[in-house]
Amino acid sequence: MSLPLHPILKQSFAVIDREIGEHNFSPAEYAVVRRVIHSTADFEFAQLIKFSPGAIASAIAALGRRVPIVTDVGMVKQGVASLVAQTFGNELVAAVEQVPVAPPGKTRTETGLLQCWQLYPDAIFAIGNAPTALLALCAELPSAPVKPALVIGAPVGFVSVLESKAALAQTPVSQILVSGRKGGSPVAAAIVNALIILAWEASQES
Repeated sequence: MSLPLHPILKQSFAVIDREIGEHNFSPAEYAVVRRVIHSTADFEFAQLIKFSPGAIASAIAALGRRVPIVTDVGMVKQGVASLVAQTFGNELVAAVEQVPVAPPGKTRTETGLLQCWQLYPDAIFAIGNAPTALLALCAELPSAPVKPALVIGAPVGFVSVLESKAALAQTPVSQILVSGRKGGSPVAAAIVNALIILAWEASQES
């Protein structure tokens, strides 16, 4: 059973296909890129999204195993909740919601993300807002005995964003990275939703 596409979404994808034209993405990579462009109306993401080798395959396998999905903020969680519920029903956790008050010198999001990482080290981590959370996670990963199934690095903004993405790029973990200052919760949610659809289609074929 495939997930139905709304007619407007079909039309939007057709417009994106025409405007992008030829490209060098694999079909799975293009499914991710196209959904991000659809959520942002920004074709620059076709140049900004970077995939580590095997990242999509790792995510598809993990989603099928129903690993938890950890988001940095509630907006990313809300953006994927409906599709998660329709498909694999993975546990869905927003890091910021785990910490009522930030410790001194820390943010709620980075503190919550590290708590989630301790509980779910093999989860899919989707960062669309908080570079502090991505930096905190990247500091732990090189020596971690268990690596996340995937880290989506898509924080947006001007402070610590480029540094957090550079840290992720140097980290030995499966990753989908949005380079530069762009990103955001809708981008992170779009990436997760595209991966869920790819995983669901794969599960229906097997």
